[in-house]
Amino acid sequence: MNTQPHRSNLSHLFSESDAIDTSRAKVAILLCTFNGSRFLGEQLDSFVRQTHKNWVVYASDDGSSDETLLLLKDFQKTQGKDRLILLNGPNQGFAKNFLSLIKNRSIIADYFAFSDQDDIWFDDKLERGLAKVGKVQNVPALYCSRTRLISADKRLEGYSPLFTAAPAFANALVQSIAGANTMLINSEARELLAHTPDDAEIVAHDWLTYLLVTGCGGTVFYDPLPTLDYRQHSDNIIGANNRWRDRVVRLGKMCTGRFRQWSSQNLLILKGFSEKLTPQSQQTMARFEQARDSALIRRIFLMKKSGVYRQTSPGNISLFIATCLNWI
Repeated sequence: MNTQPHRSNLSHLFSESDAIDTSRAKVAILLCTFNGSRFLGEQLDSFVRQTHKNWVVYASDDGSSDETLLLLKDFQKTQGKDRLILLNGPNQGFAKNFLSLIKNRSIIADYFAFSDQDDIWFDDKLERGLAKVGKVQNVPALYCSRTRLISADKRLEGYSPLFTAAPAFANALVQSIAGANTMLINSEARELLAHTPDDAEIVAHDWLTYLLVTGCGGTVFYDPLPTLDYRQHSDNIIGANNRWRDRVVRLGKMCTGRFRQWSSQNLLILKGFSEKLTPQSQQTMARFEQARDSALIRRIFLMKKSGVYRQTSPGNISLFIATCLNWI
C-alpha cells in the first residue's frame, strides 16, 4: 500500500473541445424512498429548480407508511405524470431498492442521477455533472462531488472531506470517494451496474459504482465543489464521516472485522466482473486479495505491491495499521 496519496493526474480529464452537447440529454433521476415525508418535499422542489430541464424522476418506494406516497403523487399532479414515475420497491433495503431501479429496463435515458430523499440539490447540479460526463464517449463515466453538510433544520455544519488524490481502482478497493447522492453516470456505467447479481450483498451502491467504473476502465470526475446540501439527522442510513467521532466509529468497525467483511463482499461481486476488469485492475485486485490471506511480512509487501491507497495521509496511516493487524 502507498503511504502517500497519489496526486491527481490528467488521465481522467478532457479538453472542452471534446465535449458533446448535453443540453438536451435526458436524465433519469433515480429516487429511493421510505418514510421520507419529513424532508422529501424540499428534495423534490430542488429537482424543479434544476437549470437542466430534461429530467424524469423514477421514485421507487419501499413500502412507506407515512405521507411519502402522498407527496410523490402531489408532485405528479403539479409537474405531470411524465415527470415522475412511481414504482414499487422490493422492500429489501436501500441497496436492493437502488439496484431495482438500475436494472429496470423500462427506464430509458442518456444519463442517470442517484438521489436520496432528504437532500437539497443546488440548482446547477445536473448541469455541472453533464458538463463533465459529456466529455466521455463509449466508456463508463461517473461524476461525483463534495457535499455541504446541514442539520435537520438547515444550519450549516461544514463540508464533506476534500480529496485531492486521483480517483482510481486502487483507491476504490479501500475507500468510497463520494456519496451516491452526488453521482451522475452515463449509460455505459449503468450497464455495468445492471449486471450486478440480484442476490449480491451490496455494502453501499456508491462504493460499488466507484469500484466498477474504475475497475472496468471508466472515467471518474471528482468535483471539489459541493453540488447539494447533505442533511445530517438521526434517520441517516449513512452519514458524512467528516468528524473525529465518525473516524473513531470507522476504526471501531475495523476492530470488529466489519471492514474486512465489507472488503470480502466487494471482492465477491468484483469476481463476477472479472472479464470486464482491465488487466491492471485484475492484477491490483489479485495482489490485494492475496495480501489479505498472507502472514504479516508478506501481507505488508503484497499490500504495498497492490498499490492500494486512501485519499489522505491519516487515511493511509490507518490503512497501514489495519494491514498490520489484518483488519482489511
